[in-house]
Amino acid sequence: MRKFVFAVLSLIVFSAQAQKQSIFNGKDLTGWKVYGTEKWYVDKGELICESGPDKQYGYFATEKEYKDFELTLEFKQESNGNSGVFFHSQIEGTTVSGWQAEVAPLNSHSGGIYESYGRGWLIKPTAEKEKALKEGKWNTMKVVVKGNEVTTWLNGEQMITLTDEKIGSRTGKIALQIHDGGGVKVRWKNIFIQEL
Repeated sequence: MRKFVFAVLSLIVFSAQAQKQSIFNGKDLTGWKVYGTEKWYVDKGELICESGPDKQYGYFATEKEYKDFELTLEFKQESNGNSGVFFHSQIEGTTVSGWQAEVAPLNSHSGGIYESYGRGWLIKPTAEKEKALKEGKWNTMKVVVKGNEVTTWLNGEQMITLTDEKIGSRTGKIALQIHDGGGVKVRWKNIFIQEL
């Protein structure tokens, strides 16, 4: 009986792991597309985004579109780390429509949800939760989108939960952003997604 239970539990764990997929291979930009003229490159297994000479917005988006998912990734902000993780997004040139889980310097609402070219800030984390960000160190973000509901976590701290029918009505690409203004540099690694 114990062997049977162990076998079933092993199968469940294996199935869950099999559904979780790496969407950044740590070697090159396969599976993604660069939008704009800012710099996106791989260095020692990490994805780097860095301001280019134009100092404009830039995006690094999946070729595939996603609806309901759990996304986890790690980021480390260097210099001005203003960036973001977009979902249900569509991009033309450097104009993006969709929703952003904010990645920004301390007390600038990392983990909050911003709607680009739409309603702006939909929800920000409380001042107490802002402290979850580790400046200059690796941070782990998790974004779960299921139906109309979005929940974000930063270093294990639940930052926000938002229910929004407009989000639930859309599908789209996952995209990492580099903010305009110049002097931005962010490192990314361990980007995994599990479709729900």
